[in-house]
Amino acid sequence: MNMTPEAKLIIDNNTYNFPVITGSMGNRVIDFSSLGPTTGLFTIDPGLKSSGSCFSEISYIDGAKGKLYYRGYPIDELTEKKSYLDVAYLLLNGELPTQEQSVSFQQEITELMPLSSSLKKTTEAYLPNSHPMAMLLGFIGALAGENSSNLGIADEKGRHLAYRQIIAKMPAMAAASYRHKKGLPLIEPRSDYTYAENFLHMMFSQTPEDKPNPLFTQAMDVIFSLHADHGQNASTSAVRVSASTGTNIYSSMTSGISSLWGPAHGGANEACIRMLKEIGSVDNIPMYLEKAKDKNDPFRLMGFGHRVYKNYDPRAKLIEKLCHSVLTQTRPDPLFDLAAKLEEIARSDQYFIDRNLYPNVDFYSGIILQAIGFPAEMFTVIFALGRTSGWLSHIEELISKHPHPITRPRQCYVGHTERHLETT
Repeated sequence: MNMTPEAKLIIDNNTYNFPVITGSMGNRVIDFSSLGPTTGLFTIDPGLKSSGSCFSEISYIDGAKGKLYYRGYPIDELTEKKSYLDVAYLLLNGELPTQEQSVSFQQEITELMPLSSSLKKTTEAYLPNSHPMAMLLGFIGALAGENSSNLGIADEKGRHLAYRQIIAKMPAMAAASYRHKKGLPLIEPRSDYTYAENFLHMMFSQTPEDKPNPLFTQAMDVIFSLHADHGQNASTSAVRVSASTGTNIYSSMTSGISSLWGPAHGGANEACIRMLKEIGSVDNIPMYLEKAKDKNDPFRLMGFGHRVYKNYDPRAKLIEKLCHSVLTQTRPDPLFDLAAKLEEIARSDQYFIDRNLYPNVDFYSGIILQAIGFPAEMFTVIFALGRTSGWLSHIEELISKHPHPITRPRQCYVGHTERHLETT
């Protein structure tokens, strides 16, 4: 991080200087943190589209080039050569694990994975038609209750134990929410299964001896890694805002899960499946593409384009081939044929080409998850499962690496000026 020549702001013939900071990658930024105390003014940026809220070393997105990096490593190299738990270790610790560390981390996560009897009873508090995301929030709260003696954030050893515990129990809690809705007994994780294998095992196995499909296991591991972190998105920002208050790790996690639940964020792949069902058949694709081009039509082409990437979503490139491989091992489904045709037509349509509206990670991940057998309402839960390591890494970074005061945005008040009650 380097300081470069100052930016000058002229207000009412007064000149104010602010430092310009150059990070290790990406755009330069103007440090306006002294603007209020110096001038009595502040900036307004609804949605914070042009404002940085923190310094971070965890992930970097090069939207123009369509690149995503975790701790400097390109995402394609990581998903090709490393497991999700290796990626989680990298995000949390800053460096990839050695072989010995990788094995030790895997063993510890597996040992911490089973749910306690009290956590299992948490499922009984929910009706069978409860949304899995609601249940996941309840599980995190119950987990905080089980660890009431370790809610402080000052103890580094205690924090890291909480991080490992949350990463370990997320697949078990996610699977429990699914099996509760299906009226199925819970399946215990196995010590000889990988993280992704155990998740699929706890989700779908009928007996303790059932072994998940290796291709499906690979797909889940890649999906977890692709969703592990993605800069200062809405849910990560929510986690950091919560953590800046000094609250416990579990509470900050619920902030992320709640934000992710929104259809504009983690619910996008679920919305993609709903869109395909609305289109209904290949014959209807031209009509719906015209609707998507009409600014006055409420229909939106979900799963195409991205707010950050001005090029192809690099995660979509990685998951595209995997998507087609998964579809070859699942039963024929008109929905998948429809998705393939929609992808083919949209990618050759000049309107979408000119606007860089290519299929994104939500498009392919939704199709893969549907093909494996996940109901659409589980999609966001799976997103949360993968993003957990990123959220926890940001909590740790804020506490130990780049701390800052409690997040307290300003506002531009546009309501009534002072007024008084009428006297009688």
